[in-house]
Order: sequence, then structure tokens, then C-alpha cells
Amino acid sequence: MAEIRVPYQYDGRQFEGMIVCDDSVSGKRPAIFMQPDWKGVDSDTVKTARAAAGKDLVVLMADMFGKGYGDKPKSRDELMKGMRAVHTNLPFTLGCGAAAYQALVAEADKRGLIDTAKKAAIGYCAGGGFALEQARTGADFKAVVVFHVTNPNPVVAGTPCNIKGRVLAVHGGADPTTPKAKMDALEDELTKAKVDWHIVTFGRGVHSFCDPTANVPGQAMYDEKLCRTSYMLMRDFFAETL
Repeated sequence: MAEIRVPYQYDGRQFEGMIVCDDSVSGKRPAIFMQPDWKGVDSDTVKTARAAAGKDLVVLMADMFGKGYGDKPKSRDELMKGMRAVHTNLPFTLGCGAAAYQALVAEADKRGLIDTAKKAAIGYCAGGGFALEQARTGADFKAVVVFHVTNPNPVVAGTPCNIKGRVLAVHGGADPTTPKAKMDALEDELTKAKVDWHIVTFGRGVHSFCDPTANVPGQAMYDEKLCRTSYMLMRDFFAETL
């Protein structure tokens, strides 16, 4: 698998995203903009990007926390603080996300890796919230897929929903981080905006079921079967849409 670092700047800060794809495959593939979880770009989320990419997709992973952020060990409190600093600052979330998207698409296109007519977004945990916020601005994603999304609702109440593509949310029915009321609110928002949405709920799933490092019983727990099923759903969704 190729892992190509892509530097960019936003608001005077240095960021470094990554293109992840199977370099044994020739030809252009769909471009999948990925917002990782609160760890940012690190060894764990790179593995997640590799799993999502497979042979058929090119993953463009955003950095929302600054170059080198993922290289430094952090406590749960530190991760929470970093995530909230992004999540609660909508102008930054949108601006940095757009800068990442622009830089990653440009580099992948320059290298002849992607079909620019087939662009989608995926997000994990906090990254799912970031991806949805960007999609609400009318970003040109034909599809958005979020896994165990942490913040599915607009951080600024009343934000217009201008999502252009289809939405698939894969979620855990026992997720204490994002309970059913928040997912119901997302459904209502998407329905009112006439978005083609799909929400798949795994009854036994808690938070972070696609994160192999998650190991907090009853709260955040990796589940290999649920994760495998999630990627099957994602690929079918993309096959129908892109």
C-alpha cells in the first residue's frame, strides 16, 4: 500500500494529510476523503485508512490537528480537549477541512490516482461529525458514510443542511457517546433537507466498533464482525452511488 504524505497550510499552521491506496492497482479509482477519529493522522488511523481503501478506493485522509499531532502519546483527556477545540470552532472545522480536501484531491489527481467525478467522504467518531459539517456546506461529495459518529448534529443550531449527496450512517444501538436521540435528530434534519439517507444500527454495537484499539467494555469496543459488515455496506453504497 502506498502512503503519501501531503502537506498544506491553514490559518498560518502546518498540516499533513495522507493519500492511502493500493499501488499494485492501475487505473483511476474513486476519491474517498476521510476524516479520522480524534487521534488524527497516526499509525492506528493509517491502518484504518488502509482497510477502507482496499484495492478499489483511494483514501485521502485529512489532518485537522496539525502536523505531528498523531506522533505524540496522549491521555483520553488530552484527546478530548483536542477534539473539542476543533468541534466547537465551526469556522476552523470547515476551513481546515476544505483546505485538506483541496490539497489531497489536487495531489491525488496530479498523480493520476483518482476519478474526480467520483468523490465521497467517510468519517469515524469525531471525524464523522467533521465530515457531516463539511457536507452541510454543499461540498461536492456524492456520498457521505459515517461510522459510530460522535457529533452528528450541527454544532451551530439552525445551520442550513445543503448536503448534495446520499448519506449512510452505520451506528451502534448501544452507543453511549451518541445515543438514539442524536441519531433521531440527524434523521429529522436529513429528511427535512430531502437528503437520500440510510441509517444502519447494530443492536449490540457500542462506540468505536471499527477501531481495533478500542477496549472499554460497554462504552467503546472494537467488534471485528461489525466492522467487516460496515465496510461491506460502505462498498455497496459506493457501488450504487459513485
